Amino acid sequence: MKLSIVIPAYNEEKSIMEVIDAIEETLSKIKIDHEVVVINDNSKDQTEEVLKSLSSKYPETFKYFNNSGPNGFGYAVRYGLDRFTGDCVAIMMADLSDSPYDLIKYYSTMIERNVDCVFGNRWSNGGVVIDYPILKKVVNRLANFIIRIVMNVKYNDTTNAFKLYKKEVIQGIRPFLSPHFNLTIELPLKSIIRGYSFAVVPNSWRNRKHGISNLKIKEMGSRYFFILMYCFIEKYFSRGDFKRES
Repeated sequence: MKLSIVIPAYNEEKSIMEVIDAIEETLSKIKIDHEVVVINDNSKDQTEEVLKSLSSKYPETFKYFNNSGPNGFGYAVRYGLDRFTGDCVAIMMADLSDSPYDLIKYYSTMIERNVDCVFGNRWSNGGVVIDYPILKKVVNRLANFIIRIVMNVKYNDTTNAFKLYKKEVIQGIRPFLSPHFNLTIELPLKSIIRGYSFAVVPNSWRNRKHGISNLKIKEMGSRYFFILMYCFIEKYFSRGDFKRES
């Protein structure tokens, strides 16, 4: 089963080389058939120059695309989800926050347990969180609590982007609505609502070493709320019209 990794990148010249090297080194050790797809989201620094050098370094497994617009985290991820070629696809960050070893855990769990999706939980037993900003943690825990109550799901880390989906799941949860970071909750919630199976495994997260986060908590609140309400309406009022056929 071919694994695709989609990584959105905006002004990540200082970290993207390290991210790709780590992924390639880790996956090559156990010989997983894979591709890494980076979406350069109209970066203003030297990100594209680094991506060009990575294309030469890993010609068989690495490729990148320039997203000229519209831009934003959600748009960049969606751009990548329209272009990957694997049987399953993971969304990872370009800031070194996600571990390639967790990616292997996701992939092996999907195969061994024959599930459609694998979600990480940084806050469960076995999860690791390093240098998480206090304010961001408070907002994160509150947001995930609200999502659990509103959607009546037991999963406790919906807002984390780092997840793995089979190709048929990505096709089955279209169309995508989120242009920004709210895509992180749209993808898993639609997957659950529409009847795809999933497993949850502990994973790790560490704060970025370079640059600053593009997530603006204040301005994203209403966008997360909109997607949450959309998913709530689909779950309780669509009468199963969008649910996968068994």
